[in-house]
Amino acid sequence: MRHTKVRSSKSHRPALPVCNRREQARAPVEFGLMYSAQIGQGEVLVGDGTVTNLSRHGLGIRGDKPVRTGMELTLFLYLPDGQDPLFVTEARVAWTSGHRFGVRITGMNLREQNRLRYFLTTNLPHPRAH
Repeated sequence: MRHTKVRSSKSHRPALPVCNRREQARAPVEFGLMYSAQIGQGEVLVGDGTVTNLSRHGLGIRGDKPVRTGMELTLFLYLPDGQDPLFVTEARVAWTSGHRFGVRITGMNLREQNRLRYFLTTNLPHPRAH
């Protein structure tokens, strides 16, 4: 039997920092949500999770069902305001890492947009001007 040495094409360069492409900073939060997606002919994915950060344009999620980058989701956010869930008609998965993923909000009616904006301005800390 002949042994052959194999060289790895992987280099040992340090990883470059990931570029943050968010339009707005996301505030750390923790509350529940439900997400769903059409995944095939008549098949629907339904998952539960926790919102880990939030802005007007997107959110970070820790979920119990895996999703893929580019997948279109419908979201129900259980804001801690005691009202019905906030309904996001359309959100696109921007990245995934195990059970964590980030989505960009791409569709929400005006009433829900205003409710989200109100929640963000009244419940989350704001940086102070110096």
